[in-house]
Amino acid sequence: MFLALRDLRFAKGRFALTVAAGFLVSLMVVLLSGLTAGLGHESISAVQSIGADHYAFEDSGQDRPLSFSDSRVTETQHDELAAQPGVDEVAVVGVAPARVAVGGYEAAVSAFGVDGTSFAAPVPLSPGQVAMNRTFAEDNGVTSGEQVDIGGHTVTVTALVDDSSHSHQPVVWLDLGDWQALPTAAGSYGTVLALKTSTGFDAGAAATASGTSITDESGAFGAIGGYSSERGSLLLIQAMLVAVGSLVVGMFFTVWTIQRGQDLAVLKAIGASTGYLIRDALGQALAVLTLGTALGTAAAVGLGSLAAQSVPFSLTVAGVALPFVALIALGMVGAAAALTRIVTVDPLTALSAAR
Repeated sequence: MFLALRDLRFAKGRFALTVAAGFLVSLMVVLLSGLTAGLGHESISAVQSIGADHYAFEDSGQDRPLSFSDSRVTETQHDELAAQPGVDEVAVVGVAPARVAVGGYEAAVSAFGVDGTSFAAPVPLSPGQVAMNRTFAEDNGVTSGEQVDIGGHTVTVTALVDDSSHSHQPVVWLDLGDWQALPTAAGSYGTVLALKTSTGFDAGAAATASGTSITDESGAFGAIGGYSSERGSLLLIQAMLVAVGSLVVGMFFTVWTIQRGQDLAVLKAIGASTGYLIRDALGQALAVLTLGTALGTAAAVGLGSLAAQSVPFSLTVAGVALPFVALIALGMVGAAAALTRIVTVDPLTALSAAR
């Protein structure tokens, strides 16, 4: 890497700009990754905590997407699904908006109704008992054992649970009978049926027999209002940032390769192979990309830790590693696209043009 190290040493300002570009792009991509994960968790955590591998929704026809807002299931469908081969357990889950009277005012929540003895319940529940989202309870000064009013009924908070949000609203878990009495439940038996299945389960046959539409857990996430569109928008922004980063790197190394044409010509004239020059240039690009991306990623992790205290933000190993690898890989693609001049440069022509 003779030429690469020489360039890095004597053109610090120019390379610092590229490092800064990599820093900013990686900072934004990793922060967006954490925001995407945090907002997604705020939408799906309650459904995710149920632990079912399939969900049965009301069959509303092929032209309408599945939706927790529109679905209604019946007790007959519950019994029919319980009798299907491969179905180990069936739990009814009711989902409806509600308002909880806390601290002298009313706050909007998502009310989840479950059989308090089923696997869908976060904790055992009896009529008149509720489990409340811990963050929501702490923010409103509600403690375990306190009585609150929900939908015109007085209930007792018997447990505070973590990771319990639905479509960006805190969840209050009620016994199914109490949920069915809510005005917003509109007299329905439940919203969806959560299934635990094993070998031999045929989703298509079970759906036909019960008159429902059955999907897996990821399909149920997509049925949560706004989740897919929100996540898709944020992922698109991340992809565009990564693409912009690779273009910036490609343009920089294209200009830089043109400017050092004479140096390349001299090296070729004294016997340097094209492969040597390509390895030299790619090594330089890798060093610059790695430094900028590593600094941006580290800064994003630090800022994300602070942001998590006030906004939905969640960074995982995959959420950090994937943007890091993608930015370096696509940046190297952009740098490789700038190497055409190295391959085609003619020593005599380049040296003559430099005179």
